[in-house]
Amino acid sequence: MARYTDPVCKLCRREGKKLFLKGEKCYTPKCPVEKRPYAPGQHGKDRLKMTQYARQLRSKQTMKRTYGILERQFRRYFDEAVKTKGVTGTMLIREAEARLDNVVFKLGFAISRSHARQLVNHGHIMVNGKRVDIPSYELRPGDEIELKEKIRSNVDVKKAIEDRSTHTVSPWLEVNYDLFRGKFVRMPDREEIELPLDVQDIVELYSK
Repeated sequence: MARYTDPVCKLCRREGKKLFLKGEKCYTPKCPVEKRPYAPGQHGKDRLKMTQYARQLRSKQTMKRTYGILERQFRRYFDEAVKTKGVTGTMLIREAEARLDNVVFKLGFAISRSHARQLVNHGHIMVNGKRVDIPSYELRPGDEIELKEKIRSNVDVKKAIEDRSTHTVSPWLEVNYDLFRGKFVRMPDREEIELPLDVQDIVELYSK
């Protein structure tokens, strides 16, 4: 299975914004984006004029990196979004939001999406009572997500729940931290999803 294995903080620096890929570190002064707010590499500090294509490309890269999706799969999501009835940009975001690893993270069971992806890969997540080990598994409204008992005492899982128990869970999700269980209630609306990009840029880029 292909995946990105280089330092994820470089991705945030390249996009010039925090993508919150590193969990707790992203909220501290140790965050590389705070210490070095420019792109990595020899010419990272150079100021280049942002063309329309460059802006569209950066929007695509930002969304891919936020959700941890590689190009081939991301393109497939876009093609499916085009075929689905509705606004293409909204359908694309819904495809990404319905991923199992994303929902595990948003429920507050993981400190980051990469941590959530690891939990799924290692078989620690159940959907509707059945073990699922595919991070990109697409959830449907009404699906129930539960942590297996053996992982509930994990240090990172406990920390994630402690940090998230005081936060507001997305309105399309329900969670019970006492039972280590959550529910994918419905597909999210576009205005309920906060992303540091203009999804229309992605639609225009792929439509050329």
